[in-house]
Amino acid sequence: MEATFGDVTFLITIFLLSATLLLLISRKKTRTGRRPPGPPAWPVFGNIFDLGSMPHQTLHSLRTKYGPVIWLRLGSMNTLVVQSAIAAAELFKYHDLDFPDRKVPDAFTAWNFHESGLGLNSYSPYWRLLRRLYSAKFLSAKRINDSADMRRKCVDNLVKWIEAANGGEVDIGHLFFVASFNLVGNLVLSRDVLSSESEEGFEFSDAMNKVMELGGKPNLADFFPFLRRLDPAGVKREMVREMGRARTIVEKFVKDRIEERKSGGEMNDEHDLLDVLLNQKGDAKDPPVPESKAIIAVLEMFFAGSETTSSIMEWTMTELLQNPSSMRKVKEELDRVIGRSSSSKVEEGHLEELQYLQAVVKETLRLHPAIPLLLPRNAAKDTDFMGYSIPKDTQVLVNVWGIGRDGDSWAEPSAFQPERFIGSSVEFKGQNFELLPFGAGRRICVGYSLAHRTILLVVATLLHLFDWEPAGGVESVDMRERMGLTLRKLLPLKTITRRRAELLTEDEAEAKI
Repeated sequence: MEATFGDVTFLITIFLLSATLLLLISRKKTRTGRRPPGPPAWPVFGNIFDLGSMPHQTLHSLRTKYGPVIWLRLGSMNTLVVQSAIAAAELFKYHDLDFPDRKVPDAFTAWNFHESGLGLNSYSPYWRLLRRLYSAKFLSAKRINDSADMRRKCVDNLVKWIEAANGGEVDIGHLFFVASFNLVGNLVLSRDVLSSESEEGFEFSDAMNKVMELGGKPNLADFFPFLRRLDPAGVKREMVREMGRARTIVEKFVKDRIEERKSGGEMNDEHDLLDVLLNQKGDAKDPPVPESKAIIAVLEMFFAGSETTSSIMEWTMTELLQNPSSMRKVKEELDRVIGRSSSSKVEEGHLEELQYLQAVVKETLRLHPAIPLLLPRNAAKDTDFMGYSIPKDTQVLVNVWGIGRDGDSWAEPSAFQPERFIGSSVEFKGQNFELLPFGAGRRICVGYSLAHRTILLVVATLLHLFDWEPAGGVESVDMRERMGLTLRKLLPLKTITRRRAELLTEDEAEAKI
């Protein structure tokens, strides 16, 4: 026991001495230049303890005292927080290339994840190649249109799962996740990944869930980078193990595809993302995509596509259950556009006509962005930003959750009012800085168009076919948040779901005509 206690004491002493030395060096380097206002910082630890378990909420509350641009010191890491539409416009319109890279959490250096995918990669030739491949070949308007049958299949399966509950309680958030997971599987690998028969699929899903939990954990090694080699909280060690489980399964998919392409002679076909990546052999202009990086790129798509999309769907249903008048308006619009026959289906061609439902989804994105602080940017050089001196290697957080609830941009900002978007030109495509759920600038989410279409199709289908009520009544709907990689509900949404009684059979619909 004495040896163990002595070891711990020694490590703590070394840590405090090192941190103090780094702090003194940092202060010496950064005394010149005007910093944005912010809360006073503790010695060594800075503002780490000020953030709490819901940093997006805490930072939003600080805006009243310190304004829309806030300065924090998180351990030895300088942090700039942007919290208004005006400050976001300044960042993305005029300083996009001053803050082009990501501040990479230590956990996501496991298996070189940060160097292989799109989200956390540095602004480099390889990043630009991936962005081009995704935009032109994988997520182009034509490719999205051509993949409508895949989405229809996944939505039809979701309907069957709900019907199988036979009017009993449904964990709709879980079903949204499984449906989104399989949709990504079809787009990336041309196959369902989760099914009742697939042990491999559940192993993959379990590993991915653990990766997402680990990715959202506060990590001492991020606040004090000199501790990264020690990994004092063990976050990276766990991430190597869990991401390794998922990676092993994807590696098998990739190797199987390579063998299929060799034996089938279809080396240039591009049915899905994996084909697109494997076809990039490299030339004088662009680097190749090695097999190891293709594996991680596929993993990243499951992170980005399933977790964020299913979260937004669950929040949309939650808000509608809490706001029965909005639910009624959505159903009236669906009956008008789709018809009232029980055999009629919501098709993607209908989505443009569903203006009120589109407003509902926008309002949900405003109040519940999937990634409330976006993925952090990193300052490439010393930069003057809105009159403040921002040193190189400063982390930049954009609090889109706070911007969405900013009274300077929105009337009654905390209220769920889809009507505010009817007749409004405000979109979420990175041009209207008061609504930035997918980010803006060069690093805007490349898949936002697909995500939006999928959310509309799923929600429209389920509201058209079923009646919904919270399992414990409207008063039981819990709006608390759980912060991880994405902003999820603290308590999953449980519903009682029944086929809509007012829908007409095909014969009744024809007789009515």
